Amino acid sequence: MPGVLQELSDAMANAAETVGQSIVRVEGRKRLAGTGVVWSADGVIVTAHHVVHKESGIEIGLPDGSIASASLVGRDPSTDLAVLRAETGNFAAPTWGEIDGVKVGQLVLALGRPGKFVQATLGVVSALGQGWRTPPGGQIDRYLQTDVLMYPGFSGGPLVSAGGEVIGLNSSALLRGVSVAVPVPTVRRVVESLLQHGHVRRGYLGVAAQPVRLPEALQEQLGQETGVLLVSVETGGAADQGGLALGDTIVALDGQPVRHMDDLLSLLTAERIGVSVPVQIVRGGQVQEMQIAVGEHA
Repeated sequence: MPGVLQELSDAMANAAETVGQSIVRVEGRKRLAGTGVVWSADGVIVTAHHVVHKESGIEIGLPDGSIASASLVGRDPSTDLAVLRAETGNFAAPTWGEIDGVKVGQLVLALGRPGKFVQATLGVVSALGQGWRTPPGGQIDRYLQTDVLMYPGFSGGPLVSAGGEVIGLNSSALLRGVSVAVPVPTVRRVVESLLQHGHVRRGYLGVAAQPVRLPEALQEQLGQETGVLLVSVETGGAADQGGLALGDTIVALDGQPVRHMDDLLSLLTAERIGVSVPVQIVRGGQVQEMQIAVGEHA
């Protein structure tokens, strides 16, 4: 047993040392610095949105102790992610792993560089779940909760598997009091969007809505108990232009059922922006179908 523990300890220490070469300190706010991870060797850094208060004058502390300037490429508050670009290059990118093979109970390391040196805390994957929507409305591909202790300045740092792969980015802001990590698929999607567009593209209808229970006859006809009732429609917005009106109840969009607001928001993807899609509504007790060209959220 002592030999096994020594091997495990050495493996975790090696993982921290290796990944540590890809971790930077992010000086993006007045108080304590945050942590960032090298996304690509040309100087793209991904970190947590809430540790970057500045729009300019951002500095990053490199593993060799030097300081480099960085610019803000873009941010997505809904997933608590931001992308920086360092003015220097030749960085060491870590191995970004997938979450499919991750299991509850596996050991993980949370790493941070709030100061000059890398710090680490050990924990286990305590919960895994399906995709979820953050309180600000961001779509996260998988729920990944750990029991790692998030020390100040660890947000934006990597969650590292025992095999030395980065499987997520730690955030202390998405859910208060719970250590969650943004899994790599979400990080990849957001980073690529920020690099290409400077923001995360989202579809937009220009409506405010709330879930509502459907009459029994419609429940049986549609095979769902609820839809979303439009309580306001923005003049000139996509929904308005498509003919939707106050009091309509959306029950499906592009062939997918809409039971709650989460359903509607999850269907307004970047791929549907500018695309005319069928929207099934209930108006005056009758089911109707209309065509709506999905707009883009500013």
